[in-house]
This record gives sequence, structure tokens and C-alpha cells, in this order.
Amino acid sequence: MSSSSPRPSLLDPSRPIRSLSIAFGVWKAILFVIIACCPGLGYDTSSSHLPFPSTSALDVLISSGDPSHASLPIPLKFVRWDSIYFVHIAQAGYVFEQEWAFSYVYGKLVDRLTSVFSWSDASSGVASLAVTAVVLAHLTHFLSVLALYKLSINVFGNDSVQKQQLLCFLSAALHIVSPAGAFLSSLNAESLFSFLHITGFYIYSSSRRDHHVGKHVASYAKLVVSGILFAVATTVRSNGILSGILLAYDAVLLLHRIVSQRSLGEPTVHLCFVVLSGCILALGLIIPQTLAYISYCTTEDVSRPWCQFLVPSIYSWVQSHYWDVGFFRYWTLSNLPLFLLSTPMLLILFLSCFWARGATVSSSSPKTSQANSDSASGPASTLLTQLAITQFLLAVLALTSYHVQIINRISSGYPLWYWYIASQLLDTRSLQSTLKSRSYFSRVVQLMVVYALVQATLYGSFLPPA
Repeated sequence: MSSSSPRPSLLDPSRPIRSLSIAFGVWKAILFVIIACCPGLGYDTSSSHLPFPSTSALDVLISSGDPSHASLPIPLKFVRWDSIYFVHIAQAGYVFEQEWAFSYVYGKLVDRLTSVFSWSDASSGVASLAVTAVVLAHLTHFLSVLALYKLSINVFGNDSVQKQQLLCFLSAALHIVSPAGAFLSSLNAESLFSFLHITGFYIYSSSRRDHHVGKHVASYAKLVVSGILFAVATTVRSNGILSGILLAYDAVLLLHRIVSQRSLGEPTVHLCFVVLSGCILALGLIIPQTLAYISYCTTEDVSRPWCQFLVPSIYSWVQSHYWDVGFFRYWTLSNLPLFLLSTPMLLILFLSCFWARGATVSSSSPKTSQANSDSASGPASTLLTQLAITQFLLAVLALTSYHVQIINRISSGYPLWYWYIASQLLDTRSLQSTLKSRSYFSRVVQLMVVYALVQATLYGSFLPPA
């Protein structure tokens, strides 16, 4: 007798954690195999000069003039690009001025975890660091996926409604196949930043919900915790400071409320905790800069030009002096291919900012919000506007002042554009618009997957522009 019940799917949105775990495992296995199977040293032989026990054979091959056939141990295939700086920071701390552009916190965290778990013999230090970093990257990326799912529920309402459930699930699934690709699987700061940043948004949104139902003590505690998470995220990647926009937005609204309504009770207490959280966040940028100033600017023997700046910042100096980062400096004809490579992500970032405004407006109308379940709901609805401002500034800075191609990986820690793509895939307002929208955004998702796969090959082979 045949059963009419459908066979359960491995990727079932009604069982989100299980399904996301399976999708995550399959995707990460694919990327791992691609990177591990990349042949040779790649066009840059930097990894071969790291203090790994077996590099003597590599040095022979390099000195013989035939490095193309040299092979690296699998752990070293994950030590590419920025990873080389992180390895040195993990082993020796900051030695060279340009290393201040990379996170000391992340490098030393990898070093400490390596010493705790002792993966292998101490003499193979780089291999141990690489193994620790790969495990940490996978763990924090997975936790980031779960945090995004929970954040999505906070913003878009109860996940018992089918379309809301799909929106939350798809958003988290898109984070798995983020264009950051290999950078979320290796000795790079993207996965840790994404986890801290998105978890900070989740705790912040929970604080908003608690405050809305009168749980003020819990709300204030979560507000401080979110500030701590944003501060640590800022020590990992400096663009985390943009999260302060959420707190500045709240401070302006609370000040307006206090002045206009002459209410000095709970709004004043709330404002104090917002300011406290903002100050904690700012420490994530101030403390590293202060340590750098003490190291370079307080003795006569060591002094650098940036010490005389009105706001002495080693980070801005290093980026400008060593990597030529600055306003419109990257706008050269030779960099045109990199702008073209970044255009799809920049376009998605900008479009999702405008979409966020529409979703927020929709949620303010009861009739509209019932028809459009992809609109934000409840007290977290204004979070879309705050995130749109944050993401818009990031995109503008990437377009005008950063090495533009890095937007494909640093965007991984910003949730708004995932929601935008997921909402377009689920658009049901009209049949014609749905068919066009789904077709277009299905291609966007396919492009994300293809880009991440190609990027993994480039990364493992130490080829640009990964």
C-alpha cells in the first residue's frame, strides 16, 4: 500500500536548525575540498617561507627555479593573503607598523586557542595555528548563521507563519553561501566579525522587544551586552564602529522625547544606558589607537608622522601609507576590473537600503503589514531603518575609499541584504512581478554560489582577486 505522505526533505524550513546544519556542512565540505586540492604554491610564494618544518623542501624547489610544482601541506593552503599577517601577529604580536591594520585580538585568540588545544607538535606552529583558525572560522560562521536566523525572527515576527518562516530560513541559508566564501573558512577575521556583529544585532533587537513589553532591567542589560559585542567586533574589523549608528539613532529619539514631553523618568534612564553602550562600543576603536600612540608617539626615539595629526590614528595612516587607501584613490583605470567585480554586491547593498525603508513604512500600516509578511513587525521594525543607514555608509565607503573588492567579503556581517534577497524570492504580490523577481533573484543566488566556488579556487591557489 502506497503512502500519500510526501518524503521528508533534508532541507525542511519547518526544521530550520537541522536543515541549516546540513546545508552548512555540505557547503563547507565543498569549499574545503576545493581549497585543499589546489596545486602548487600559487603566484605568491609567501606561505612557503613561513616557519613550517617541511618548508625546506619547498625552498629547494623555489631556489631551483621551478616553484610551480611545489606542494604545500593542506593547513598552509588556508594561509593566504591577510592570513599571513595574522599568523605573524599570533606568533610575535605587532612587530611592523603596517601590521596594525590587522586585528591583534583575532591573531592572539587563534594563538591562545592553539596553545589550549595543542593540535600537534609545537614545532609545527603554523600548521597548528591554521588548523585552529579553520575550526574557529567554521564554528563562528555556523553560530553566525543561527544568530541571523534568530535575529530574523525578532525583526519579522513569529516564525509560525509560513512566509515569515521561509524568509527567516532563506536569509540564514543565504549567509551560508555568502560571497565571502573561503574567507569565512580560513585564517581571516570575517567569520568572527560576522558572528560578533550579527549576534550584537540580535541582542540589541531583543533589548528593544524587552523594553516594549516593560522588561526594562532585562532590556538595559541586553543593551550593554550588545555594546560589548559591537566593541569586540570593532577590534576584529574597524568597520564595526558603524554599528554605533544604532545607538546614536536611539539617543537622538530619546533626547527628542525628553525635551518635547519633558519626561525625566524612564527615558532618561534609558538614555543613560544607550550612552553607556555607545561608550563601550567606542572603546573597541579607542583602546587599540591609544596603545599604538603610546608605542610610537610618547618617546623621542620613536615618532611617526601620524603622531602629529589632529586625531592621531595609526589605522588610517597605515591604510593610506602602505596600501594607498583614501578618498577616490582607488579610482584608477587599472582598478576598473575590480570595480566591475564589486558592482553586483554594491548594487544589492544600495537596493536593500531602499527596500528597508519600504518595509518599515509597510509595517506601520496594519492593513499593509497583514498583506506583506515580509515587512518588519513590532518594536524591532525601526531596526531596518537603522541597519539601512549603517549598510549605506559601508557601501559608500567601499565605493569611494576602500579597496573596493573587499566589499564582497566584509558585507557578510550585515544582515539587511540577506533579508532583501529572501523577500524578493518570496514576493507574492502579483504573479507577473513574482515571476520576474524570482527569476532575477534566483540568478543572483546562483551568481553568489558560482562566485564563492571560483573564489575558493583563487584563494587556494593564492591568485587575485580573491
